[in-house]
Amino acid sequence: MKIDTTDLLNSIMASFDRIDYIRSEEIPNIDLYMDQVLTFMDRKLKTAARNPENDKILTKTMINNYAKNDLLPPPVKKKYSKEHVLLLIFIYYYKNILSITDIQTLLGPITERYFGTKGGLDLVAVYDEVFHMQDDQIERLKADVMGKYEAAERAFADAPAEQADFLHKFAFICCLSFDVYMKKMLIEKVIDSFREEQEEGNGKTKDRDKKKENA
Repeated sequence: MKIDTTDLLNSIMASFDRIDYIRSEEIPNIDLYMDQVLTFMDRKLKTAARNPENDKILTKTMINNYAKNDLLPPPVKKKYSKEHVLLLIFIYYYKNILSITDIQTLLGPITERYFGTKGGLDLVAVYDEVFHMQDDQIERLKADVMGKYEAAERAFADAPAEQADFLHKFAFICCLSFDVYMKKMLIEKVIDSFREEQEEGNGKTKDRDKKKENA
């Protein structure tokens, strides 16, 4: 049975059009308790979940673990600032593709340099700059997915008709999966370079401290 190209592609493209991110101005400028953070994140991100009725966007345990693993600065008097919420959004997107260690490496310098900064380049400005890039990516992503879909349809030209539908979908998934694999590998290599730079910087700092002690 041939893939119903129109229905499947329309569904895929419609899902891309529904992709959105939480804009910084939508985040309350007042500090929030844990339950308020969970409610906010759930309301804003639930529609993007695979199973909206069952999937948890965040839980109290998750947030506490992020703080314990230095992915998130601890709350102040059990309240989370707007900057905490920004970091939680980054973590939400990272956690499905990156390890805790990689997220630490990536967010550590961001937190150190921009969390709590007043004036100039702060965490809100960093967040806005990064997420505004998404708008330009959607159309390119649509074109890329369309190309992979059409390539998958051309595959297995000699397959029996009753097997073609499954094989075309399998080929489509393989194309997408390989793309994700290659991009994940690239991300990990860039993060490894960050880690090396941080370790080198820490080594230089320790050397300077030793020289001061011996002076």
